[in-house]
Amino acid sequence: MLTVKKFSATWCAPCRALAPVMNEIKGQFSGVKFEEYDIDNFPQVAEKYRVSSVPTVIIEKDGLELERFTGLSSKMAYINAINERLK
Repeated sequence: MLTVKKFSATWCAPCRALAPVMNEIKGQFSGVKFEEYDIDNFPQVAEKYRVSSVPTVIIEKDGLELERFTGLSSKMAYINAINERLK
């Protein structure tokens, strides 16, 4: 299964800008699992995925990292990456 993991923090302005974008994207992909982690509440998960800055979005399939976005990217960048991995 394809999984999109979003790492963010409440104090991060780009993370707040990314939140509504990811909510829109979630609505377009019913067969994709979306997970969200606040790095302050889930530091062990952020450490496991070596997240050193936020926002970070990781696209995985069956536990294997396929793509990573660090910083804020365009909505289409995320959509294109998900579509590419669903092929």
